[in-house]
Amino acid sequence: MKGYSLRRRLILWLTLATAALGVLALVDTWREAVATARGLSDRVLEGSALAIAERVTVDEGGGLEADIPFAALEMLASAAEDQVFYRVDAPEGQFLTGYAALARVAVGEEGIGFADGLFGAVPIRSATLRRELSTGATSVPFTVTVAESTLARSELARTILIRSALRILVLMLSTIAIVWLAVTLAFRPLDRLGAAIAERTPDDLRPIREAVPLEAAPLAGAVNNFMGRLEDAVAALRHFTGNASHQLRTPLATLRTQLALARRADDRALGEAALDKAEAALVRAERVLAQLLALARVDAAATGLALGPVDLAALARDLAAECLAQADARGIDLGYEGPERAEALAEDWAKARAEPVLAAELLRNLLDNALAYAGRGAVVTVRVRPAAGTDAAVLLEVEDNGPGLPPDRLEALQSGALPQRMAVAAVAPHAGGSGLGLAIVAEIAGLFGASCRFEALPGGRGLRVSCRVPSAR
Repeated sequence: MKGYSLRRRLILWLTLATAALGVLALVDTWREAVATARGLSDRVLEGSALAIAERVTVDEGGGLEADIPFAALEMLASAAEDQVFYRVDAPEGQFLTGYAALARVAVGEEGIGFADGLFGAVPIRSATLRRELSTGATSVPFTVTVAESTLARSELARTILIRSALRILVLMLSTIAIVWLAVTLAFRPLDRLGAAIAERTPDDLRPIREAVPLEAAPLAGAVNNFMGRLEDAVAALRHFTGNASHQLRTPLATLRTQLALARRADDRALGEAALDKAEAALVRAERVLAQLLALARVDAAATGLALGPVDLAALARDLAAECLAQADARGIDLGYEGPERAEALAEDWAKARAEPVLAAELLRNLLDNALAYAGRGAVVTVRVRPAAGTDAAVLLEVEDNGPGLPPDRLEALQSGALPQRMAVAAVAPHAGGSGLGLAIVAEIAGLFGASCRFEALPGGRGLRVSCRVPSAR
């Protein structure tokens, strides 16, 4: 998947937003510049009209005459070389002087009016001022109209716009620079986080301790959770590899040795004996491999495990019945103590919170270990009962009166200081046991939140394995 730069994307969007705001500001500035230039022009036009109106007088015949002062027109002059126009009208629209073609503007209540227009092909801004001149007996109204071309006004608006645009451009560039700097500084913790992960060795799966912003805390937490799950997976792989290398090495070496002896044997009986031992080693390797695969299945089931009510009474009774033939072949008395089904009980205490397939695997490994190591003539009992003093747990027990475990090994096994495979192999090395059965039991029990207890029977012989599984109630 092609990646993208979050830093560049943020800077791009912020730059576009700043540019859009800059354009809106320029539009508003242009409107303000035009209004400002128009206001200045109108005040100059009004002043010029007033100056001309002050020089309108009444002649001896009672008529009006206008002496246009040069200063009144001079104030309209500008560096933009605007053209200036004027006219003075007596009562009833009688033209006195000026440009007759210059149109008058409608006058408002204030006595003056302004308007844009054309004088020929020249765009102009006009102002018409209405005044009255007293003759002693009457008042004579007249109007003064002045106009100028809009070159100066447009030049003023353009100057204001250019200066404002330069200021806005500087502001935009400064904003973009500040945004780039702020985004870069804000992303530095993420850069340090990435560098801290990149610098790690493949086997370094410790949680990340780098300080990150609050917004990046969920990302760091997700990475830590992933690294934790990855560490569990790597540990499970190492555990599986260690078990495989340890448990398969002995039977395979025995198999090679016995095959070599059978090949060199001159006596047929010796050769068949070596082949029998090779076959036994092969059977043992096959059993070890099956248990290793069971361990792998347990490790895989640890992810996304769904626990539910499991009828341990029915499960124990059915598995004990399945193992009767195997127990009989080994001369072992196998029995079951407990209810037939949990549904038959009023309190339904025999339903545990577990997973059916893994619960069956746990009990099957307990039975396999008991049948493998108890010895001929032993008694093996499978028992399901409520845990003493509480109805919050179900007790699953597999008990045998075989040779049991030495006290030191039993104590180490109970405390968890000694791997299960070492304890079992020390008890009955002649049985060809791998010790993986109890390892599988311990791992499955941990998935259920259960606890397992290993204890000798009264008299120092035998072994009782008790698994306390939380009740589904």
